[in-house]
Amino acid sequence: MSDTQAIKVLIADDEPGMRLILRKMIARVEGYELVGEAQDGEQLIALFEQHRPQVVFLDVDMPVMNGVACANRIQDEDPACVLIFATAHEEYRSDAFAVYAFDYLLKPFRMERVIETLTRVRERLLAVQQRPQNPVPAPVQRIKPAGRMMLKHRDGVTFINMEDILLVQREDRSTAIYTADGGSYYTSDTLSETEARLDPAVFFRCHRSYIINLNRIHDITPYGRWTYIVRLTGTDHDALITQEKYEELERVFQ
Repeated sequence: MSDTQAIKVLIADDEPGMRLILRKMIARVEGYELVGEAQDGEQLIALFEQHRPQVVFLDVDMPVMNGVACANRIQDEDPACVLIFATAHEEYRSDAFAVYAFDYLLKPFRMERVIETLTRVRERLLAVQQRPQNPVPAPVQRIKPAGRMMLKHRDGVTFINMEDILLVQREDRSTAIYTADGGSYYTSDTLSETEARLDPAVFFRCHRSYIINLNRIHDITPYGRWTYIVRLTGTDHDALITQEKYEELERVFQ
């Protein structure tokens, strides 16, 4: 995304009036493009897969599939998608942040509140896109040889030195592994199956969609209200870390 590229937004709410309100509010903020509107959870998932928006506004209480279930599906397919709940149900706030929502707007909400949220989203996405490339990593502490990982895929198998793995990420129903030499490898194994083969003293499950190499953390910056972005040396790929996991990470480095 560049300064001139619009941020794609998808709205999901079973009330036509609320979709109209959100549509008008989004139109008031520069840099956003509304790419679709859904009236139930099933339609939301179909539109998400079609348009791949960067931001999704969604209600909790929707027909066919509720908003929390939809958010789980979206997170599995694209962990970087910004989820903003817009709902009248205060009691689902903890469920929303359990799926790493960027914000939780309670109906009725003011125009200024939505504009504030969209402004923060735009600033965050631009900051991530415009940041300088990570420097070539200095030598890091070598870990004890953990052997090699045999990675099965549809074209055969690939062998990877485990100590070269920087990041493991769930992407579009597959698991991606990024290595220090710039390589990227994909497997049908789940993230949990991959995690079980890694050294827990070196690799940290910071998010349900990410595993990071502790020796390669460059910096951590806020993202949303209860989530952070982890930058790693040697790759342009980021990871997300929850507030709970961030506190756990602090204890690891104490």
